[in-house]
Amino acid sequence: MSEASREQVSLGSFRPYRPRSIKLLNRLGEIGRSIGLNTAINVSKLLDGARSKTGLNDFDGEYAIEALKVLVGSINEEARLTPIGRLIQSRRLLNALIARSKIRDFLSKNQLGSDCRLNQVLLITGLQRTGTTLLQRLIASHSQFRGITAAAAFDPVAAATDRAKDTRAANRQAQLYENALSYLAPDFRKIHPVEMSAPEEDVLLLDLNFMSQAPEAMMRVPSYSSWLEQQDHGPAYAHFRTTLEILQASDPQKHWVLKSPHHLEYLDVVLEQFPDATIIQTHRDPRRTIPSFCSMVAHSFGIFSDHIDTNEIAAHWVRKVKRMLQKSRDVRASNPDRFYDISYYDLTERPLDVLAGLWKRMGMEFGDAERKSAAQCLDENPKDRFGRHEYLLSDFKLDVCAIDREFEPYRTAFDIPVES
Repeated sequence: MSEASREQVSLGSFRPYRPRSIKLLNRLGEIGRSIGLNTAINVSKLLDGARSKTGLNDFDGEYAIEALKVLVGSINEEARLTPIGRLIQSRRLLNALIARSKIRDFLSKNQLGSDCRLNQVLLITGLQRTGTTLLQRLIASHSQFRGITAAAAFDPVAAATDRAKDTRAANRQAQLYENALSYLAPDFRKIHPVEMSAPEEDVLLLDLNFMSQAPEAMMRVPSYSSWLEQQDHGPAYAHFRTTLEILQASDPQKHWVLKSPHHLEYLDVVLEQFPDATIIQTHRDPRRTIPSFCSMVAHSFGIFSDHIDTNEIAAHWVRKVKRMLQKSRDVRASNPDRFYDISYYDLTERPLDVLAGLWKRMGMEFGDAERKSAAQCLDENPKDRFGRHEYLLSDFKLDVCAIDREFEPYRTAFDIPVES
């Protein structure tokens, strides 16, 4: 049995994998903390660090700094991160501040022209683990569509302006992220394929506002999660749209295919900022999606912390998913013509037919060239190409009857079959 396999055996609560070098660094960090070193993430130091890196002082929006303060407070008080986990999260927050200041500086020097205005937007959302990644990559295989890459999310201004030095730095950062994830959590790619050059979740752009579901999917931050649900997400989505408009300049002819389960919770704000978007919602049996995503969250928590409570993860995300479905149902009821539904089972069993139906809805051709590109995408993204993701309801003290009871209205509304 490999070291990874030995470390990831569940003993009631999830036991994260740790390379030996990371174990050593964490021990050294804990020794430092035990002798009085202050290891907490500090907002003032993050802001000073961003200023030092860029020479810029405008982070464009008090709402974002308030969100950062709430998030950092929750991380310091609740997340129980390892020293390496704190280091990674601190760096992630610093990079977001740097990107925000560069976006603000770009806007102060450049007026967005007509070539920066958004083209057509297809926005994919749905519960986690419902095929959204596959669908996004299939749509992005069309010559007229593009998604957000990790490099573009890390430095949108570099991606938009195509300055060689900045672009190389952003690509290196994205590659470092991919390599680090593979080293720290080698099983994670079995669950979600992270690849620098492939379209990624555009929640990465909302992360620049410190207002997204990403932190609660990576760490235990319950107070931040509760705070986030009570906020006005209009400013964050307005910044998101502006960032897309900046990126549009790098390839003004292509349309956008965006994707994130996060959007399901805030579709009212999505439609305010993207009034012409077509929203594609994917559907799959909650008996499979709930434990699969809880497993993904446990693996993600395990990158940053040694303390993973699988029961708490399940309770949090069952409640969260119910909230997402309720909020999306209300928006759909008022805007039925804006939505296009895709079954996970149709997508995985006859993906080319699904694409043909979508392009027909969009009034676009799905000819030989488009079919060939989609087939090539399928060949490059076979199921379980990084290994099989294995999980059980019992790993999270979940049971079929409870899930059926909680999500029967959703199953009925979209005629979702029971998945064996």
